[in-house]
Amino acid sequence: MDGTDYAANFVVDCRFHDMVFKEHMKPIKYIVLSLTMTLACSASGEDAGTGKAGSKAGARRPVNESVMSRIEEKNPGELTGQILYQVLLAEIALQRGRTDLASQSYYDLAVRTNDPGIVARAIEIAGHARRVERVNELARLWVQIEPDSKRAQQVLTNVMAMTNQFDGLAPQLIRWLETDKEALPVNLLSLNQMFARSPDKAAVLQLISKVCAPYAALPEAHYAVAVAAASANDQAQALAEVRKALTIRPSWETAALLEAQLLGQQSPDLGIEALQRFISRYPQARDVQLYLARAMVGEKRYPEAKRYFEQLLTAYPNNPEVVYAVAILALQEKDRPLARSQLKHLLTLNINDRNAPNFYLGQLADEDRQVEEALHYYRQVTTGEHFLQSQLRIAKLLADGGNLDLARSQLRGAAETSPAQRAQFIIGEAALLREAKQLPAAMTVLDQALTADPEQPELLYESALLAERMGRLAVSEARLRKLMTLQPENAQAYNALGYSYADRNVNLSEARQLIEKALQLAPDDPFILDSLGWVMFRQGDLEGALAKLEQAHAKRPDPEIAAHIGEIQFRLGRHADAQRTFREALKRDPDNEALSEAARKFTP
Repeated sequence: MDGTDYAANFVVDCRFHDMVFKEHMKPIKYIVLSLTMTLACSASGEDAGTGKAGSKAGARRPVNESVMSRIEEKNPGELTGQILYQVLLAEIALQRGRTDLASQSYYDLAVRTNDPGIVARAIEIAGHARRVERVNELARLWVQIEPDSKRAQQVLTNVMAMTNQFDGLAPQLIRWLETDKEALPVNLLSLNQMFARSPDKAAVLQLISKVCAPYAALPEAHYAVAVAAASANDQAQALAEVRKALTIRPSWETAALLEAQLLGQQSPDLGIEALQRFISRYPQARDVQLYLARAMVGEKRYPEAKRYFEQLLTAYPNNPEVVYAVAILALQEKDRPLARSQLKHLLTLNINDRNAPNFYLGQLADEDRQVEEALHYYRQVTTGEHFLQSQLRIAKLLADGGNLDLARSQLRGAAETSPAQRAQFIIGEAALLREAKQLPAAMTVLDQALTADPEQPELLYESALLAERMGRLAVSEARLRKLMTLQPENAQAYNALGYSYADRNVNLSEARQLIEKALQLAPDDPFILDSLGWVMFRQGDLEGALAKLEQAHAKRPDPEIAAHIGEIQFRLGRHADAQRTFREALKRDPDNEALSEAARKFTP
């Protein structure tokens, strides 16, 4: 648990595109959703065809009584005939999943009656039936019937935008904006959402620039153009437009954040400086302060980030996001009392996910050897990314307390709770047995799991390492070679077999080939570099081996890498260097068996 980068899970990606509306549905499904949201407003807004507020009861009905009354007025004598039949037929077909029949019936009825309520319902059902051409036709019909209807204009605009009908869309967008002057700023900000899935970002930028031109006095217009420009990778225009927005409304936090994000793409420091300038002018800008503190975390400027978060905590002591951030940074800075107090405070607040604070409180108690308290908090972690580690720690604490059987039972129960992590729990159980010096029992656990799932990569790897430790070399080699066949890109499999050969001083030529293959797959892995250094030592290249080992140790000061370095230094006659290497390594890892054995062997 030492050296944990607690901030790693907290860093927020500040790239601009995360601000843009993300939609992963297929285009037609997006059209259905958007139209459904647009049309389903009778309960809270304008009633189709009247512009009046609708009732909640009316919003639940496919075609409400007022619509039927208007049909009768416009079509006297026909309501009891074909029209009523078509309405009933369409609704029954819809309930039975016959969307094509329902769509055709409502389409015919909409064209026949020219009633806005029927047209609106026909559009909704045509969307569910995936009849894009019919949706487009009906939306245009609705605008012809009611050219001043806000909803009609909005539906047609959405349809044209989502089907990339850029020709003629600019005037339609402007008409839509003009129909609702009160909502103009909000609608300007929503423009880019309409084109989130459009592949031609340059065309979108050109369109939004044209639509926003008449509204140059509004900061939202410049912001909309800035978002479109950023999506089109025109960072210069994006920055220029967002700065125009800030000129009009200097205190606008949303625009300040976008400016910082754009500058951050050039240099993180530029983005941070922009945020700091804004806060110096508007010290109460909470969102900008929060974003700045996160940006500091992203750049590993932890003391500064902590200072900003503590200021936010003073102003907003019960804000869960702020409290959590202060706790994580306190962990990062090893301020254990502050971390513990804030995590406990977080659990008193109204938060949806309590797993993370419980896990970190468990870690703190664990490190303080407060076993019962650690177990209490770990047991509160029921799902999520910390579940596996919590269960493994519970089992380890139980085993260390002399309850090995209970620890094993704990892991088996967790495996039933989380089948996707079953292999990790089995490996954890085997590790408990291995630490208890019960190697055959550990191997039995892994073998039984492999019998049920013979090609599970993690089980093959762990059982191969254990088999080598037990002297079952043929089993170890067979499983590693099987793993290489199943996962040709698995660097650790090649490295494990290559190091096994090198450590036993056999098959050195193949050992080097295997390790070099592993290094090609994972060039920066310090343990593979250690393996290469060790096989070079076995082949007699002591100076080359020492260089590789020192390179590996610089990447990760592991005790076993240090043991290899000390041995080679001793064999090169550099006894003082070897003694210093062993002495410094033992200060860091006094309980490592391999290091202690090498130090006894190669130093007086």
